[in-house]
Amino acid sequence: MRIVVAGGTGQTGRLLVEALRSRGHEAVPASPSTGVNAFTGDGLEQVLTGTDVVIDVTNAPTADEAEATEFFRVSSENLTNAGAKAGVRHHVVLSIIGLERASDLAYYRAKLAQEVAVRSGGVPYTIVRAAQFFEFLDTILQANTRDDEVALAPVRVQPIALSDLVERLAVIAESDPVGGTVEVAGPEALALDEIGRRLAAPGLRVTSGDRPFFGADIPLDALVAGPSAYLAPTTLDTWLAGRRR
Repeated sequence: MRIVVAGGTGQTGRLLVEALRSRGHEAVPASPSTGVNAFTGDGLEQVLTGTDVVIDVTNAPTADEAEATEFFRVSSENLTNAGAKAGVRHHVVLSIIGLERASDLAYYRAKLAQEVAVRSGGVPYTIVRAAQFFEFLDTILQANTRDDEVALAPVRVQPIALSDLVERLAVIAESDPVGGTVEVAGPEALALDEIGRRLAAPGLRVTSGDRPFFGADIPLDALVAGPSAYLAPTTLDTWLAGRRR
């Protein structure tokens, strides 16, 4: 199949393109650096010609809620409108577990707007809500580090290895659209403060308590996958062991 990956030159997109090509697909990365801009619409008609599936793993270039919402909404409308004209049969979009439960987070509200645009678009779709990536955990630690202390909320997450996620996205792209949402997560639900103690560099003290998550107060289990989620195999210990090699 010909599969266009919007955001295909970013961290997730590059791995996804590789995974798709290893499975025998014609995987085409689409991003401003390849002459395709989902937000402006430039290059979409050309790149989507003859395309079977679009996978959208784009990320907003700003954390500002209004700008991120506009980016996700407009980009999704452009992708689905151009996809419908090109005869794309399946639109897959990468989203985040717990958007409604964690809607105190501005970025999550922006992602909800993206999902609305995909649902109302003219292409059969699958929304893939994924847990936080293992590769993102260091960013969480850094954002909560002051001097020699890492203060983390006891919020539970169910992190997934990026390599597991892209393989699952490839399987979903090869399957029929579900016309709804599926969840993908790692095998373990872990509290952030516990993760911090396992990842923190020597000399850093990890503290926990009633802390907000990126400035937002969310339920402790808001980011944990539901019972019907696909659970990837890689544990945090296995991922850490691979990183240390």
